[in-house]
Amino acid sequence: MNKVAILTQPLHDNYGGLLQAYALKTTIRSLGFNPIIVNRQAGKINPVRGILSRLKRLILNRKVNRNSKQILTEYQKLLISEKTAGFRSYYIPELTSLINTQRGIKKLLNEGIDAYVVGSDQCWRPRYSPCISNYFLDFAKRADNVKRISYAASFGVEKWEFTEKQTKECKSLLAMFDAVSVREDDGVDLVRKYLGRSDALHVIDPTMLLYRDSYRRLTEEGQVKNSDGNLKVYILDRSAQSENFVQVVSDHLNLKPFEVMPKKRLAEEEVTDENVEFFKYPCPSQWLKGFQDAEFIITDSFHGTVFSILNNKPFIALGNEMRGMSRFKSLLRMFGLQDRLVLSPSLDRTKSLIDQDIDWLKVNAILDCERAKALHYLKENLER
Repeated sequence: MNKVAILTQPLHDNYGGLLQAYALKTTIRSLGFNPIIVNRQAGKINPVRGILSRLKRLILNRKVNRNSKQILTEYQKLLISEKTAGFRSYYIPELTSLINTQRGIKKLLNEGIDAYVVGSDQCWRPRYSPCISNYFLDFAKRADNVKRISYAASFGVEKWEFTEKQTKECKSLLAMFDAVSVREDDGVDLVRKYLGRSDALHVIDPTMLLYRDSYRRLTEEGQVKNSDGNLKVYILDRSAQSENFVQVVSDHLNLKPFEVMPKKRLAEEEVTDENVEFFKYPCPSQWLKGFQDAEFIITDSFHGTVFSILNNKPFIALGNEMRGMSRFKSLLRMFGLQDRLVLSPSLDRTKSLIDQDIDWLKVNAILDCERAKALHYLKENLER
C-alpha cells in the first residue's frame, strides 16, 4: 500500500485543525493508501530573536490584553490540552514523532514515502507555518519518483504575505508539484499571480470530504452527552457587541445559548495552578455534538461555519477581519450563502436573515458535486 505523508498546520487545541487532519487522512485511507501526518512543529528560537519577538508581541497586544501571550508551565499545558490530546492520540494515531528542525524533516526521505500531500488549513500562510518552505516540500526537492500535490492548501487571506525571497523559493518548489489545489477561490489567483501555476483547482475543506454521519459516529462512539442548550455559540474573539448579539438572537428565537469552549479564555485571564481547570478544552467530540444538537448557530470561525453547513443548521457567520475574511467569503460564495456573513451584528439588520430559511437541498447538491470533484482530484493524482 502506497505511503502518503500529509503536511498540515501543527495540531494543538484548535478543533477545526484537528478535524480537518482527521478527515483528510481518513479520506486518503479510504482511497486505498497508507497515510501518515507529519508532526511539524516550530523549533527553538534564538534567545535574542525570542526576546525581540516577545517584545513585539507585547507591544501589539498591549491594548488588547496583557495576558494573551503568557508563558504556561508544562503542567498547565498538559491539563489544558488533556482532552484534545486524547482525541488526537486516539483518532489520529498516524501522527509522526515530533519534528521541529530541518534535519528532522529531511529524515522523512528515509521513510519510504510515495507521495506528499500538503494541506489543508492555513499551511501556506507564512506567519502561521513553522517553516513555509517545508510546506512546498523543500526537503524533498531532490527525491525522484515521489508525487507532490497540495490539497485545499490555504493562504487564509486575499493579500500576498510572502517576502520576495519566500516567493522566489516557493515558486521554484511549486513548479515541481504534480497537482495543485487550494481552499479559497482567491487562492487560485494568488497561485497564478505569484507562484506561476495557472492550473490550481479550487476544492472544499477536508472536513467536507466526510459525510455528517461520519462525525455522528464519533459522538456516538464517545457516548457524548447532549448539549445544554440549542443556540450554539462558537465565537473565538468575543466582544461586548457579539455577546449582546447572542442575547438578542436568543430572545428573538426563544433559544438557550451554549458554548463548547473552555470556561475561561487564555487571552482574557491569567492562568494559575489553582484555576487551570477552567481553561481546559472540551473534547472535540463534544464540540461536534454541539452542531448536531443546535437549532441555530452563531460563529466567527471558518470551521464553525463549515460544520453549520455540514449539519444543515441555520447560522450567522460573524465577519472577523483579524482572522482573514477570504476564507469565509469563498466558502459562502460556493454555496450561495453570502448573505449569512454579517459584519455589524445587530438584530435590526439581521432579523429577516435570522428568520429566513436556507435551501438545504440546493446546498447539499452543491456539496455532493464538490465532494465528488475533490475525491476525483485526490484519487487521480495519488494513483497517477
